[in-house]
Amino acid sequence: MEENKAVVTKVCYMYARDSEHFKDLYQETLINIWQALPRFKKEAALSTWIYRITINTCISHFRRQRKHSSNISLEQDSMMELADKATDDHEHAACLREMYQLINRLPALDKAIVLMWLDEKSYQEIAEVTGLSRGNVAARLSRCKQKLSRMSDE
Repeated sequence: MEENKAVVTKVCYMYARDSEHFKDLYQETLINIWQALPRFKKEAALSTWIYRITINTCISHFRRQRKHSSNISLEQDSMMELADKATDDHEHAACLREMYQLINRLPALDKAIVLMWLDEKSYQEIAEVTGLSRGNVAARLSRCKQKLSRMSDE
């Protein structure tokens, strides 16, 4: 888990509304990983398997929350904290803040695809995690990039 902590943290963070929600998502993800560990068949890399469980946990949690609340958004302070921790360079921090805000506006599956792409996962690895075909991943990622570009111009 220590090797994959950063991935779990980043994915949970991108789906969390606030710090308490992040803690709940993170804990739920760790529980799901722990419970599923005996079923790990080593057909994929452990990191890919953990990524998949994390994404599925966050998307499932997001869908449950969406049914109960129509207003789910990340706190601006939390986004600023993430960007500021990532770098001391204020201009770079501002770009990171904007990027994460834009990514957060994407639908859940598209957000997951973009996050994995940013983590330099291959299209094949993203396909394995999401259950989509490699071609579908490429097409969705291309559309996400275009959508993010349009959103940044708004």
